[in-house]
Amino acid sequence: MLPADLAAAEAETLAALQQALQAQGSLRWSVEWRFEGLRLLAPVLRLQRALLGLNRVVLLVCSDAGAAALARRDAPDLADQVVDFRQLQQQQEQQLQQASEAVLLVLAPAAADYESFEPLCNAHRGPVVMVNGRLEDAAVGIGSVARQRRKGFVSTWSSAYSLIPLDGGALRHAYPGDWELYRLDADGYRAVCSFEQKPDTEAMAAALSGDGGSGVAGTLRAVDALIEGLRG
Repeated sequence: MLPADLAAAEAETLAALQQALQAQGSLRWSVEWRFEGLRLLAPVLRLQRALLGLNRVVLLVCSDAGAAALARRDAPDLADQVVDFRQLQQQQEQQLQQASEAVLLVLAPAAADYESFEPLCNAHRGPVVMVNGRLEDAAVGIGSVARQRRKGFVSTWSSAYSLIPLDGGALRHAYPGDWELYRLDADGYRAVCSFEQKPDTEAMAAALSGDGGSGVAGTLRAVDALIEGLRG
């Protein structure tokens, strides 16, 4: 079932992350909240507080000093648990206990951050949770070696939670469950099918192509309503 609003999505994310962080195997987990217009910092700070409430050491990691300063301004109580990439690298080099034992909650790393981000992950012995990462970009990195290296790094991540509005539907995943595809019908979102792995564009298009669509105008209105609810 799709969450009714952002608060419900955050609660689902926390529950899925709890199970993911207790699982054996992967230490690299992704969270995807892909709806347009979301101001990401506030829900990520709430997620950090929730994880801290589970007696975990959690560092919020930002790609640059400006983003880290903004997070400290918005959450002064968490200021000593917010770092940028450079500060985290320094802590790792100094082998500080906080850096080695923490869950790293990484805020929206982009393809341009890849060269810094991969070594930080490789040096970390504990879990890393990447929120709204966008590491794949064909325009970044020259040559097949760089592309293959980036693909290899991207493939090491497992999904803890994903909520992705689509044109005519929505895709949801909460670990350890399947990927759930919903179609937008005249009376709202309806579960269509599930996948063990994240479906590609063609598989989703085929599943969503059945009858029952609400037309372009209705689709846009319902998608807008979903996004507005998730922003709140």
